[in-house]
Amino acid sequence: MTSIDLSRRSLLRFSALALAAGVAGCATGPKEPSTPSNGEDQTAASLPLVNQVRAKNGLPPLQVDPAATAAALFQAKRMAAAGKMKHVMGIADGFGPRVKASGVRLPAAENIATGQQTVPAVVTAWINSPSHLENMLGRYSGLGVAVAYNPASRNVPYWAMVLSN
Repeated sequence: MTSIDLSRRSLLRFSALALAAGVAGCATGPKEPSTPSNGEDQTAASLPLVNQVRAKNGLPPLQVDPAATAAALFQAKRMAAAGKMKHVMGIADGFGPRVKASGVRLPAAENIATGQQTVPAVVTAWINSPSHLENMLGRYSGLGVAVAYNPASRNVPYWAMVLSN
């Protein structure tokens, strides 16, 4: 064996270990964002607006769901920390496992938004989006809504709504 073969073998071993460590890191449960962000529960302010739309469509009102609120706050904070509006933020990320980790009963749904400055503005944006409105009119009983800001990203608001059973 030559020294080149040994170097390649060592490099391959190191690469395999680094990949395994990276995959293991991605497979863990949700963690709080490492970038500073400030989040606020906006469920109480959102609930009457969402229930008004549901009533107009002959649907029962939603109730505050603390688990859905925790899941919404987590999602809003991680979007603010990343400076990106996305449901999925990594290879091992998924909505179901993420909300289940917050204690949300499935089935569930999530609406996200960014840029709206007030609760009425974000709820109106969701109402005006057919897929988001469909979520709000779904067969759910619980609601959680949150907004988060990251001072490092000009405090742009990132919103998340989680509808739960």
